[in-house]
Amino acid sequence: MLPVAIAVIALVAFFFLFSGVFTDYLWYDSVDYTEVFSGVVVTQIVLFIVGALLMVGIVGGNMLLAYRTRPMFGPGMFGGASGADRYRMALDPHRKMIFLVGMAILALFTGSSFANQWKTWLEFVNATPFNENDALFGMDISFFMFTYPFIRMVLNFLFTAVILSAAMATIVHYLYGGFRLQSPGVHASRAARVHLSVLLGVFVLLKAIAYWVDRYGLVFSERGFVHGASYTDVSAVLPAKTILAIIALICAALFFAGIVRPGGMLPGVAFGLLVLSAILIGGVYPALVQQFQVKPNEQAREQVYIKRNIDATRKAYDVADAEVIDYAAQGDASKANVTADTSISGVRLLDPNLISETYQQKQRIRGFYDFHDPLDVDRYPDASGNMRDTVVAVRELTGPPPEQDNWINRHLVYTHGYGFVAAPGNEVDAEGLPNFTAKDMPVTGPLVQQTGLKESRIYYGESETAPEYVIVGGDKEQELDYPGSGNTGQKNTTYTGKGGVPVGSFFNRLLYAAKYGEINMLLSGDVNEKSKILYVRDPAERVAKVAPFLSLDNNAYPAIVDGRVVWIIDAYTTSNAYPYSTSRSLEEMTRDTATDPRLAVQQPRDRINYMRNSVKAVVDAYDGTVRLYAWDEQDPILQTWRKAFPGTLKPKTEMSAQLLQHVRYPEALFKVQRDVLSRYHITDPNAFYGGQDFWNVPNDPSSGERNIKQPPYYLSVKMPGTDTPSFSLTTTFVPRQGPNLAAFMAVNATAGDDYGKMRILRMPSNTTVAGPGQVQNNFQNKFSGELNVLGLGQSKVRYGNLLTLPFADGLIYVEPVYVEIQAASGQEPYPILRRVLVGYGSKVGSGDTLEEALKQVFGEGVQQPVAPDEGKPDTPEEGTGQPAAGTDLARAISEAQDAYTAAQDALAKNPPDWQAYGDAQEKLRAALDKLKGAAPAEGPAATPSPTPTGTPSPTPSPATTATPSPSPTS
Repeated sequence: MLPVAIAVIALVAFFFLFSGVFTDYLWYDSVDYTEVFSGVVVTQIVLFIVGALLMVGIVGGNMLLAYRTRPMFGPGMFGGASGADRYRMALDPHRKMIFLVGMAILALFTGSSFANQWKTWLEFVNATPFNENDALFGMDISFFMFTYPFIRMVLNFLFTAVILSAAMATIVHYLYGGFRLQSPGVHASRAARVHLSVLLGVFVLLKAIAYWVDRYGLVFSERGFVHGASYTDVSAVLPAKTILAIIALICAALFFAGIVRPGGMLPGVAFGLLVLSAILIGGVYPALVQQFQVKPNEQAREQVYIKRNIDATRKAYDVADAEVIDYAAQGDASKANVTADTSISGVRLLDPNLISETYQQKQRIRGFYDFHDPLDVDRYPDASGNMRDTVVAVRELTGPPPEQDNWINRHLVYTHGYGFVAAPGNEVDAEGLPNFTAKDMPVTGPLVQQTGLKESRIYYGESETAPEYVIVGGDKEQELDYPGSGNTGQKNTTYTGKGGVPVGSFFNRLLYAAKYGEINMLLSGDVNEKSKILYVRDPAERVAKVAPFLSLDNNAYPAIVDGRVVWIIDAYTTSNAYPYSTSRSLEEMTRDTATDPRLAVQQPRDRINYMRNSVKAVVDAYDGTVRLYAWDEQDPILQTWRKAFPGTLKPKTEMSAQLLQHVRYPEALFKVQRDVLSRYHITDPNAFYGGQDFWNVPNDPSSGERNIKQPPYYLSVKMPGTDTPSFSLTTTFVPRQGPNLAAFMAVNATAGDDYGKMRILRMPSNTTVAGPGQVQNNFQNKFSGELNVLGLGQSKVRYGNLLTLPFADGLIYVEPVYVEIQAASGQEPYPILRRVLVGYGSKVGSGDTLEEALKQVFGEGVQQPVAPDEGKPDTPEEGTGQPAAGTDLARAISEAQDAYTAAQDALAKNPPDWQAYGDAQEKLRAALDKLKGAAPAEGPAATPSPTPTGTPSPTPSPATTATPSPSPTS
């Protein structure tokens, strides 16, 4: 019975293994990337076999050799029994089984380890020259990127094989009497001595080769002031490695001499010489050079090598062509014409990191839909055909409602999301909400007609809670398309796309039932001959699966291209083997307040010193089609992988015009480049050594958290010397010490001739230009009164992205301010735009709209504070912290408090008293007019904003003010 049980278990295990591999093949076949599957699998199988056979041949062969050269007179030839005899007698009857099982385990582990090196092997055999040489050895960069890692892999394999062979041969010789541990010393047979001498000689010979190869690894050294070979590496370590290689060859010869000369003198001399030379020549000598030659004169000694590091790092991270422009940033507001610059008057006010909650409340429609947070920024034409920044999202499915969550609903009915939602970034409606140009279900709005949107179903998206797989298609329409209105019920559909794997056959259903452990796939009558299974539905995961040699940006963004919703994903070629380039953690360089903590795809490398945005990937949201476009066709790493997997990458000339409109410069690459340029904007090695002009990315002033970097922002920016604004990715820098602004950087993010053009506006060191943190503090100090009033009660003030733009020889700061109010009905709060803050030089402004705030700063409506009544100074009452009673300011604050209380009372009623609430709004607005020094309006201060159906209107927008106002207590 035991053999039968073992056979059954083996068959079941084989079936599950087969189902996993074969369903993988079916998936690759469904997306037309079987060449990637077969290429990777065949390479892994070949490497597995080669690695397993070589390791078993070397280790097993040495064990057999030790057994066959055992002493012919038996274990007791050295006299007397030993502990080894007991072990031998216990193991000898089962030696063949033990040997075979041991070799099988060794083959399994070694083959698996070797198979995992398939990327190293493919890069080696398909290596593409860089056509540029390193500064130390004069060898093409491709040697260090592709050949050197392969040589190290082979050496590691051989070292492991020799060490295991020596260890196992020693055990066999010991068990079968080849040598004995007796007093005095070790007694060994000639065969054992010869065998072990040869193995030790081979090990030392490999060490000699490793010493020689290690010379090339000095270009990655971290010993000096910067990464790359330093003065000590070149002057001391490099010759030391050469000398050690020669000494190791001599020592190997001495070990081989032990074959013909008995005794342990020659091996002992060889071992002692090897250890002593490694300590003195390889360790002590470089340390002395570093301590007594380099440290006292480090700047002079390292100057050449710092220069090499600067040049290599700027090339490796593709920032060598970044243009640094000296910028005074001392503009005159009175001479600036804001209306002439559309990048200012049309600046994006919607913060994609905040308004996801607003999109959810206004466009989620049903609780089983959601929007990914944060939202994305793209470009779409307005009514005039001009491109403008647009905040976009797709309505994704999270799964069926909890009370209907069963297998059929989860996997056959609730199969997809629906709809594209978009709003211009530079405008809101009368209530401070996004002015949607694409919305609702079915999708309506002017953007739908402009883009020709025809298919808005989302079967592939970023939702973390969507079902892992869905089964679609078939004869009957049972998939929920979108909820109907009134008594019309839901609209149903059935999938007709080309994506997915057919599961009509019993065999395929059996495989997927095993893959997901779900018997319903076999039993359900709703799964028929036309059904398909859709899985691996996250766009980034799909791209990672068809292009496992790429690193991916974790921010896929949706776009309407040629009438369909697609996901665009930036993919990178990365390496940590570029000579002299600084190596950094990719995760550390890209972390900021906008970083998605859920990396959709695990990055294959964390520490990198080379990066290119070589591929633009596109995933169709309806049928899951994956297309890879070679964006940087000059990248040698990409050319290498195109040789390995021919036909998988399309030339970028095949990208449609609409797709090119939505291509943008990737965030992750820009974050890496700004991290690099915070130091490597300096090209002079002496100035770099001093480090006085190093920069930092400022902390995000709007987040309220310390030590978290401000994210870069997509904006339309008009840089100095350019005629029109261009869609760009921007960031700021502050000095290493101090909060002042050090520089502003922007890269052109629009596909075209200037795509990737990087410009840095460097602020003068002899004047003070306010940095983001200082501007944020200035805003909060100036407008604390009115902002605190917005945050009374259950309301919460939330600051949006603090945007920085060059304008009129200066810098303008724009920050939207949102109010998040908790409704009495218990509805989830969501941010509503209530203020826009603007700063330019020493002037600041605040308004309900951007236009009002700009007028305060640049003229036409700047309001002055009212002087206090003479003889009645506004002194605080003792212990209250408020101005003395009887002053106009105190009365205004009291009126504001009373109005706010009345508004809250009106909301608390069931149902809410909207008339009383509107009257309280008018009183609050009039009180706020008094706070900013204007006379109270006799009539209504403004037309009341429309109130959304079923929800209370949020706190009203106070009138514009340019001066701080004290805050009333709650």
